[in-house]
Amino acid sequence: MTPVEVAASYDQIAPVWAGPDFLRNNGIFQHQRAIQFVSARGLALDVGCGGSGRFIELLVESGFVPEGLDLSTEMIRLARLRHPSVTFHHADICTWQSAVKYSFITAWDSIWHVPLADQTTVLAKLCAALEPGGVLIFTAGGLSSAHETRDSAMGVPMYHATPGLPAIVHTLHDSNCICRHLEFDQWPELHVCLIAQSLALRHPSATA
Repeated sequence: MTPVEVAASYDQIAPVWAGPDFLRNNGIFQHQRAIQFVSARGLALDVGCGGSGRFIELLVESGFVPEGLDLSTEMIRLARLRHPSVTFHHADICTWQSAVKYSFITAWDSIWHVPLADQTTVLAKLCAALEPGGVLIFTAGGLSSAHETRDSAMGVPMYHATPGLPAIVHTLHDSNCICRHLEFDQWPELHVCLIAQSLALRHPSATA
């Protein structure tokens, strides 16, 4: 599936994220852990923000100025209704380019929908969008090698992929980020939460 097709599927199920039965505490504890690594709280970005607004609200409460990004038209519509004063980007993270640096970026259960061939490129892009010392939290499929799958478990056609944990950790290193935390947070499901931080200085082995 292409990102546009994934977005169309999310358009159909977007009301679930805005409904009363949605688990709004999903991922909150992990974000609170990640925020502890941030020393200067400036701009923040929620990639694949959806329409629930729960991470946007946490970021505001924690002293950040948040922005959201999503390719789903309906998710962005719901997000803007919930937080009309927040900047939301209706865009594909594969092609979107940031004009600013962020002190915090979250990509919770979102970039695993990126086509497998683009996964590490997108991850490197997010690392490059961090300020020195900035923190990135994201989720991934906890497999040892690359894998992609298509199913309809959410009631609509859906696509997930992972480059595998070794490739993820190598990408973080090559992007001048260090992995601060890696957890299989929903075991026995292979759902991995990673927290990475941009280093102030380049790795000694990095070329100019």
